[in-house]
Amino acid sequence: MLCKLAWGNVRRAGRDYLVYLLTLTLGVTVFYAFNTISMQVDIAGIDEEGLAQVMGSMLGDLTYFLAGVMAFLMVYANNFIMKRRKKEFGLYQVLGMGRGRVATIMALETVIVSVVAFVAGIVLGVGLSQLMTFFTASLFKTQIANFHFFFSVHAFNLTLACMLVMFVLTLLLNLRAVRRTKLIELMGAERRNESIKTRNPWIAIAIFAVGVVLVGVAYYRLLRDGFPLTATDSKLQEAMNQFGITTAMVTVGTFALFWGLSGMLIKLLQSLRGVYWRGLNMFTMRQLAAKVNTVCFSMGVIAMLLFLAITSVTCGMSIANVMNENLERYNPADMSQTYVYYTPDTLDYYKEYINPSEADRMVLADSTVDLYSAWHGDPWHGDRKGKSADNNDETGKKVNIADVAGEHVQIDSYLSYPLGGSDPSVTPSEMCKAMGEKLPKAFGGSGSNADTMGLFVTPASQYNKLRQMMGEEPVHIGHDQYLLTCDIGGELVDLYTKYMAGGHALTLGGHTLKPATDKSDEDAAAIANSAMGSNPGTVVVADELLSQLNLQPYSSSLLVNYKQGMDTTEADESIKYTVLDNLLVDGKEPGSWGTFITRSEMYAQAAQMNGLISYLAIYIGFVLVIACAAILSIQQLSNVADGSRSYRVLAQIGCEDRQIRHSVMAQQAVFFLFPLAVGLAHSFVALKVIIELVSIFGNMSIGGTVGLTCAIFLAAYGGYFLVTYLMSAGMVQAAIATRYSE
Repeated sequence: MLCKLAWGNVRRAGRDYLVYLLTLTLGVTVFYAFNTISMQVDIAGIDEEGLAQVMGSMLGDLTYFLAGVMAFLMVYANNFIMKRRKKEFGLYQVLGMGRGRVATIMALETVIVSVVAFVAGIVLGVGLSQLMTFFTASLFKTQIANFHFFFSVHAFNLTLACMLVMFVLTLLLNLRAVRRTKLIELMGAERRNESIKTRNPWIAIAIFAVGVVLVGVAYYRLLRDGFPLTATDSKLQEAMNQFGITTAMVTVGTFALFWGLSGMLIKLLQSLRGVYWRGLNMFTMRQLAAKVNTVCFSMGVIAMLLFLAITSVTCGMSIANVMNENLERYNPADMSQTYVYYTPDTLDYYKEYINPSEADRMVLADSTVDLYSAWHGDPWHGDRKGKSADNNDETGKKVNIADVAGEHVQIDSYLSYPLGGSDPSVTPSEMCKAMGEKLPKAFGGSGSNADTMGLFVTPASQYNKLRQMMGEEPVHIGHDQYLLTCDIGGELVDLYTKYMAGGHALTLGGHTLKPATDKSDEDAAAIANSAMGSNPGTVVVADELLSQLNLQPYSSSLLVNYKQGMDTTEADESIKYTVLDNLLVDGKEPGSWGTFITRSEMYAQAAQMNGLISYLAIYIGFVLVIACAAILSIQQLSNVADGSRSYRVLAQIGCEDRQIRHSVMAQQAVFFLFPLAVGLAHSFVALKVIIELVSIFGNMSIGGTVGLTCAIFLAAYGGYFLVTYLMSAGMVQAAIATRYSE
């Protein structure tokens, strides 16, 4: 009997449960689909070791947090349902039903709705996960060779666990509400409206103006100062403090905007008398003013959440795209191995902070090492040798670079000051000063490092050999000429190109040099395989000039392409476990081995990072957008329920149904669009700064996949608006059709 009654109640109150059901279904769909990532990775043919486990673990942990957000949302939605049905539950008690049976009916209704939402969500989630497999393959740039239908028991169990937590929480709160509410309150709930106080419009306008000023000043400060990431170490704390002030200003300003919104809207429309007195505009504005007063805080929170959702998705995926687009330029060879030389600063640091005994075995490098010869123990500098007796793979087999190496080149990088010196001759800030420009703030921190170390210097012969290996024509660089190279792209390359195009000279070791070309080279500028670029700025000079300057060696990089016809995977495996002995000069070390990386390994790492960033951004963003839209939807449905008597009175005095529906739509459009507009405004400003910051690595494009994802988010947000309006129109129509005495 109780089950039949509960099922009938759910069917009859279907409209009341629609938002609750829709939100819960979407939550289950997203939770299941995103937690099938490990199976998607396998089907997409991504064989990166440990990737599926890492992504699955991260998304699983994030699911617990997002489940908490959804649980709060479910409780919020359930409160609306309870408010709508208090009279019904009171009537059950008047007819003699005990509170225990009423609680049982509520529990059964919650079970029915939860089961329907869970089943529908799992069905949709299974379908979505199949489609997401193709999205995963496109992210990781793989082809699906053997697609088949799959179902993840792990994702199902995780989703079910989250669902049970939300169900129990909702049920407990429902039972608590029935137990604590008096019968007279249940029976009179429909007649009792919220006490609303209209604020003084002039005070509201003043607060609104303060909010506009605070937000505007915060925008200006952010555009001027940027993010603290660009600050130098000495100014980092101050930059963090200023950023904290900016964040506080925009937060307080956002809430002030919504606090004063009602007064501003009323005064604005009252000044437009032809608009204010037309149709039901006056009634609409009064309703808005009354409701904004009560939900201004939640609207501010929603605006900030939408800002976080839009910014995280757009920024995260765009940065990942920038990294992917530049991978080919960042990784010019099948493998690279660097060797870093000790400088006076390194020796002083070890003596003072690390261990003086370790510094005793180090020696200041006065020349570079032939890395290719040193790899397998051949002579590399006169009678001094570099041995590598222990460079074996994990099976103990002797490893020789000559077994896999085809074309190879070594790039030696020198600091722009002589041996034993410390003041660089060529720095970005000096270049900007010569051009009468400021150092771009996007790489203020990097600029500081560049000023400390200066640009690197490398010989033209090695640079042209690298160009030849990459299929480029050599560049002639005379004894009194220079060329600037940089593989990072963006603002650094623009700076160097502008400097050379302007014909500006460089002074290096007392020699004045003029540009060899009018454009900085970024296509053949990488000096090692890397994820974000290895060459922030290098001055290429003639070999004869370099030999006269006696500069301090900084690093050497060996770039190797495998022999033609050799399988890349086999070649990688044959040398990936190489362990190189320390090179010795008269019994002391001139430096230490740096990073060894293969191009295929770097591509795999970049794909993994891109996938993680993209999935985390979409997952978080989608759940936040759904949460914001659902909260707004429930608020508006609650407002319509509270104002049903007002809409009935409007109909009784002769207002057309169409006018009443337009009034409802106008009110709900304001509540949905204003937080979205504020969130978008915050996002545009933040993204402008982020784009400037990322431009140091390359041009950041907000489009493509990001645009499609944001369109999906906005469609979900708009879908909630449409559902809210349709449900509200039905509630208003029912209120108008009801005829009873007040």
